Amino acid sequence: MKMTWRWYGEGNDNITLDQIRQIPGVSGIVWSLHHKTAGEVWEENEILAEAEQIKAKGFSVAVVESVNVHDDIKIGLPSRDHYIEIYADTIRKLAAVGVEVVCYNFMPIFDWTRTNLYYPLPDGSNALFYEKASIAADPHEMAEMIIRGGGDFTIPGWEPDRLSRLDELFAAYADVTEEKLFDNLVYFLQKLMPICEECGIKMAIHPDDPAWPIFGLPRIVRSRDTIRRLLNAVDNPHNGLTFCSGSLGTNPHNDLPAILREFKDRIYFAHLRNVKIFDNGDFVEVSHKLGDGNVNLPELVRVLHENGYEGYARPDHGRHLWGEEARCRPGYGLYDRAFGVMYLLGVWDGLENAKRQAMQTRGGEIRVGAE
Repeated sequence: MKMTWRWYGEGNDNITLDQIRQIPGVSGIVWSLHHKTAGEVWEENEILAEAEQIKAKGFSVAVVESVNVHDDIKIGLPSRDHYIEIYADTIRKLAAVGVEVVCYNFMPIFDWTRTNLYYPLPDGSNALFYEKASIAADPHEMAEMIIRGGGDFTIPGWEPDRLSRLDELFAAYADVTEEKLFDNLVYFLQKLMPICEECGIKMAIHPDDPAWPIFGLPRIVRSRDTIRRLLNAVDNPHNGLTFCSGSLGTNPHNDLPAILREFKDRIYFAHLRNVKIFDNGDFVEVSHKLGDGNVNLPELVRVLHENGYEGYARPDHGRHLWGEEARCRPGYGLYDRAFGVMYLLGVWDGLENAKRQAMQTRGGEIRVGAE
């Protein structure tokens, strides 16, 4: 398991690459060109500059997250082929600098959805919170709250220019059913697979967050069955999954260890975080520690280890600690995510140590550093 850290770029993140270097075990940066809107051309010189900056600090650039998919592709408009060509061009350029995995989502209009960005927790920290009852209210209010809460930072999927056309977007998606959205996703992936094969890029779709429809909009990557349907529909090893324990974990009926086991050969990226689900279905993001929420992260890491997982992982969202919400992007502070890295790697190291001890007990040969 290769531990990574999501970074939003110079001037768009309160955390520096030099600070990230001090977190033991982080070997890669999950990055993007966050000033680009969906469907915009990614210029080669901009990609190269960002990648070289990251590599100069000793990090891998193998994972890019948030090459956003244009709405015309999701809706299935005649213009979608134009935007798919732009997407394919971006894939080729990313592969040239060493990118191996592209994390993306196919959620209509809204990306990850929360109703409170700074929900107070009993220990004095605060975190991202979702209240089901609020989703029945005006989506404009929620969008404005999230954009406002981001302050001077960009929030992928919540671009002010695009969301200023919210009524127009809802009208455009009015006839997009779950089946149509699924067909449009399959069309998109089938067009991309030859380019991915040519470049060695793996597309890793992020599950819907939360794992159910909102505001009457369809969501199609939310459970074991829907993931299986997608991976079977485009049965190509370059079509894969970003396993997100926080997104899938919002629905307590999702068996997360079973999802890891079934799709182990198609999981290329893992977002590992914890959520606490309330009796009414509301949820809040909490620490990675076992028992603080409903996600058993030690068990998930154990299954990844059992499966011989060699892909990429990151601690994903974290609580805001010690007043850092005044200066960080919501969900992306320094301290709790650094704690998450160490917690996850501590579990992994314990499993590795137990494996070595078992081999010694059996008289197995151990060669340090051997493949």
